[in-house]
Amino acid sequence: MSSETHEIHSKNQLWDRVYRPSAMVLLFLLLNGCQREIYDLSITKGTSEQITFGLEQIASALNEQGVENEIIESKKAWISWKIQSTGDSLKPEGFALKKIDGRILIVGADEAGIMYGGLELAEQIRLFGWEGVKEVRQNPHMALRGTKFNFPLDMRTPSYTDASDAGQKNIATMWDFAFWKEYLDQLAQYRFNHVSLWNLHPFPSMVKLEDYPDIALDDIHRSTTEWKEYYHLHGTGLDAPEILKDPEILKRLTIDEKIAFWQKVMAYARTRNIRFSIITWNVFTNGTAGKYGITNDLENETTRDYFRSSIKALFRTYPDLAGIGLTTGENMHGKTFEEKEDWAYDTYARAVLELAREMPDRKFTFNHRQHQAGAAEIIKKFKPLIDQPNIDFMFSFKYAQAHVYSAVKPSYHDDFVKNIGDLKTVFELRNDDTYFFRWGAPEFVRQFIQNMPTDVMKGMYFGSDQWIWGRDFLTKNPASNPSQLEVVKHWYQWMLWGRLAYNPGINNDRFKAIIQHKYPAVEADALFDAWQHASLIYPITTGFHWGALDFQWYIEGCKSRPAQAENETGFHDVNRFISLPPHPESGYQSIPEFVQMLTNGGSSELKTPIEVAQMLHEESDRALQLIASMETDGTSELASTVQDIRTISLMGKYYAFKIAGSAYLALYRETGEKKYQEKAVNQLSEALRYWKRYTQSALENNKNPLWTNRVGYVDFQEITEWVANDLVIAKVSNKGF
Repeated sequence: MSSETHEIHSKNQLWDRVYRPSAMVLLFLLLNGCQREIYDLSITKGTSEQITFGLEQIASALNEQGVENEIIESKKAWISWKIQSTGDSLKPEGFALKKIDGRILIVGADEAGIMYGGLELAEQIRLFGWEGVKEVRQNPHMALRGTKFNFPLDMRTPSYTDASDAGQKNIATMWDFAFWKEYLDQLAQYRFNHVSLWNLHPFPSMVKLEDYPDIALDDIHRSTTEWKEYYHLHGTGLDAPEILKDPEILKRLTIDEKIAFWQKVMAYARTRNIRFSIITWNVFTNGTAGKYGITNDLENETTRDYFRSSIKALFRTYPDLAGIGLTTGENMHGKTFEEKEDWAYDTYARAVLELAREMPDRKFTFNHRQHQAGAAEIIKKFKPLIDQPNIDFMFSFKYAQAHVYSAVKPSYHDDFVKNIGDLKTVFELRNDDTYFFRWGAPEFVRQFIQNMPTDVMKGMYFGSDQWIWGRDFLTKNPASNPSQLEVVKHWYQWMLWGRLAYNPGINNDRFKAIIQHKYPAVEADALFDAWQHASLIYPITTGFHWGALDFQWYIEGCKSRPAQAENETGFHDVNRFISLPPHPESGYQSIPEFVQMLTNGGSSELKTPIEVAQMLHEESDRALQLIASMETDGTSELASTVQDIRTISLMGKYYAFKIAGSAYLALYRETGEKKYQEKAVNQLSEALRYWKRYTQSALENNKNPLWTNRVGYVDFQEITEWVANDLVIAKVSNKGF
């Protein structure tokens, strides 16, 4: 596209320049006497839909504001845009807003930059009015700003998350274009530019193969089985006979209609500057039903050929698909590293390499997860892909393990990145924490992002493995049918990660203005502060009580798998709070270290468990104070948000008392001094009281129990009995327990 200027102006103005019609965008502001102006967007043939989206947002913002007639007629409200000229310094997707003689010029590095510039201008108009628009220049901090999305296509081609309420309730959603349209629109507003779709083996639900014609699946099936609570953590067992028999048919679709559906979704994503990639775990062959002799055996040559055919068909079928990624190790039991990578190269790598040579003008991304695998050895094995000009080979790595809300500067990647040379990695920012309640702490997100090592990273995927961010199914009385999207319900959290990944320099005043615009009846400063104080309860608690992986800790239910809780229930009782150490980068002292320090007369620069408990009290109390006088109508989104802040704060009080009680109990067991046992009982009594208040508050708006695929059932009533048992443990404990 040329760098000429295009203007958005009043229909009644005379042109003072000649423009090339094929690239011209006209936004007519139709004035209607004293009535509010009506904005009509006319786009000429060939205009980028990305740019159109940004301009539509400007039109909507102007419409909301009501531009004064005399401003339009004096030409002060003209808006123009252009792609930057050669030599300008904007990076891809970057933009600048310039004010020139009362007009505003949007300069974009490319069409995506114009779109983001349009979104920024529209937001400024909404928040500050036309006169409040300020010049700004932004380049993306991260090139890739993606979401991690486990997508459950069908019981025959499940995601890793299918054995859960989130999985079962979202199968039909995956085949709803209205969902994807709204989801992608929201992601564009939040400045995300990538969606990574994760599935064990998606091919039978997405492609047709000439050599394996009976593999392609028609219709959308959901299991009617009575599911077990737990399934294997490696994702195996989801093709068990009892799961596949007697299915419920959610939707009738031929494989051709399925293909057309995903082609439409990916094409629409391009209009929002969003690309898709598909990432798999291996070796899984769900959906093939053993046809043609296909098995999970790495040595099976038919399986290898089938995978190569599937991958080639995937890219040939979906011209808008950006890339593919794979995980080795999940279902390659008993195999050596070399055997795993030989299979991965002979299937995925060979297929993509052949495609890249066949289509030299097409760009491919190839993502090899660094999971149960070694980076340096992978680089040697996959060198032909790395050397291929139109293949962007990159790694991905769980940067904060399963809990992004733990420490602002995790260091798990340090050894990994030493071995990747000049290659880049996508960091997976896993949020297996906030399923029920709305989270929002800009200071935490900003600091976290600014600490990430930009020299070795391509960007990030933000999302979950235990959750599917489809449609909300937890709200008791949803305001709409179908229910709202999770990324709309949790809009603040998702906006923070997307916007700050694009520009970590956004200050808190902007976020306060956004809150004020969304909730005009509330004092924005108070809601902003309350939300942030409450949200910090997640990283403080999980930073102290560190179960690194999703099956090792879920804060909203105080649960893990039974083995990781070291008991039969999975509930993390006082014994587990004593034994489980903090996050290594948290700056917190473990309870055993605290006990030894006190009994031996030592000291530490780390925060003691009692100080951590006090931190939680302070965050909780401050949030509760700030929302105490907030008035809501009891049914609005604002009311639900305030309720979530209250609920999180009560959860924080529970963990504050629990941590202190656990510390005092450990002191009693070490010293035998009754005063510590009394303190433990007092603290744990308060913990029980606040757990009851927490769950009562949670149940006002949310359904429960919740079945998760990593920690099983989260049943607040049942867990209350386990919380009460902490008191029993404390009362019957003896010295040297």
